[in-house]
Amino acid sequence: MIRKGLLAILFTFALATPILASSGSSSKPLAGTYPIILSHGLFGWGENSGGIISIVNYWGGTDDYLRSQGATVFAPGKTAANSNEVRAGELKAAILTYAAATNYTGKFHILGHSQGGLDSRYAVSNLGLSGRTATLTTLNTPHYGSPIADIVKNVLPSWIQPFVASIVESLVKLVYGGTNQQNALAALSSLSKEGLASFNGYTPNKSGVKYFSYGSSITIPDLIQHPLMGILHPACGAGGLFQGQGFTNDGLVPLSSQKWGTWKGGPSYGIFTTGIDHLQVSNTLRSGSLWYDVEGFYLNMASNMKSNQ
Repeated sequence: MIRKGLLAILFTFALATPILASSGSSSKPLAGTYPIILSHGLFGWGENSGGIISIVNYWGGTDDYLRSQGATVFAPGKTAANSNEVRAGELKAAILTYAAATNYTGKFHILGHSQGGLDSRYAVSNLGLSGRTATLTTLNTPHYGSPIADIVKNVLPSWIQPFVASIVESLVKLVYGGTNQQNALAALSSLSKEGLASFNGYTPNKSGVKYFSYGSSITIPDLIQHPLMGILHPACGAGGLFQGQGFTNDGLVPLSSQKWGTWKGGPSYGIFTTGIDHLQVSNTLRSGSLWYDVEGFYLNMASNMKSNQ
């Protein structure tokens, strides 16, 4: 009788073991996701960029985190300062080169931060990438312009703008290295309200591609949590009010300008965090890690991509 009881227990355990093993060794949450392309913003850089700036990670390690969760991630570099159209051409070339090198013929997900969302939109709409793109997600992208760009254009006299631009371009070349031609004035025009009104007219959404947007804003512009964006926040807010975009902003982009396609909101954070600014949302220089759950936020965005492929 005892022997029969032991055999019954062993038999039951044998049946349960595969189930337990399966539940304990479940696949990573992003396994099976189409490759994710990370498209950096103005003055950004990629994992294949050179120069002094390449010592640090633009995405603050979120690319590696997504890989650890089962995703394939490629974060190419583009010209740091140039028009949406020029950067879009570079993005397309980088994606197709990557696809050829890895023998990948399927679709991608694209996540663009700031201006990276604009050049991604252009590449999909006007450069033939729509057939290779499942979803296009933008993060704090100025779809309707940045008041800061307009303030710079209006405050600086037209005669001095080329001089200032040449200084900026020289500094960028020094820090970023490479041979790409920088064009700060083209970048400025591409990010203005007028420039984006024109851009949106010839860069419509493409059928077959799902568009999502995420964003954030500063609630209190304290200089402890927002040492740079906190300085720009009041000017961006005032400019946003003047342009009819509202005061709420992330230091560079009004919240209303960040919305494109299906709006998904932004990261959650604790009561002691005074909002998430333009740099923190991309975790550039790991600036967001202290203030919100960066990994959880990026996993959420990537999971949305996977569920919509």
